[in-house]
Amino acid sequence: MLATKDKTTVDWAARFSAFVGEREFPCVGAKSAAARGQIRVVVGRDIRSAWDDLRIYTELLDFAHAYHEDPKPFQSFVLIFEGPEELSESAFESALWDRVQSLSDKDAWHGQAWDGRVSADPENPHFSLSFGGEAFFIVGLHPGASRPARRFERPALVFNPHDQFEQLRDADRYEGLREKIIARDIAVAGSANPMLARHGSVSEARQYSGRLVGEDWSCPFSPKVQETPDDQ
Repeated sequence: MLATKDKTTVDWAARFSAFVGEREFPCVGAKSAAARGQIRVVVGRDIRSAWDDLRIYTELLDFAHAYHEDPKPFQSFVLIFEGPEELSESAFESALWDRVQSLSDKDAWHGQAWDGRVSADPENPHFSLSFGGEAFFIVGLHPGASRPARRFERPALVFNPHDQFEQLRDADRYEGLREKIIARDIAVAGSANPMLARHGSVSEARQYSGRLVGEDWSCPFSPKVQETPDDQ
């Protein structure tokens, strides 16, 4: 079963497990994480509100440190919000980046350095978010998503350690897994996700919310990167 932090997350953890476990759900990596009990679920009130951000950040930092100590593949931190039940794709995208900005600011305030394996510049093709010194790729889910695989019953943010993808590449497993996920997604949606891109070809920030964006899209995120002695 999924890992949970307290009794308030049990119901949503079960619901998320059922969502990932649906036969049509395309991401086999998420299925593996759920099967291994390696998904940590934390619940917040409203994705538009900063009410739970400090508690959420503490949980995310703990997850980042735990992953650093035991970096085995297929681990995810899932942040589920109880509401709102209805958001447009643009409204969800705006709320996603508000929460990311708040959590990232807290990471900087706590003196956590950006993961040196990725860029902190959201326009850079090698960009990834960083919390507790670990890089993360986010998958946004919500009821109003245009892609079926992104339609969860409440707004949710799935934080996947970037290092996992590098482990899969090193083991020559990444491309096979990627192709399998794309094929399964096409079977559900009827077409490949046009926002899907390999890390290093275009900034992954464009993919987080799941909304189809154009070439003129600009990421609404300003990282507060901690200076190192070499930068001073």
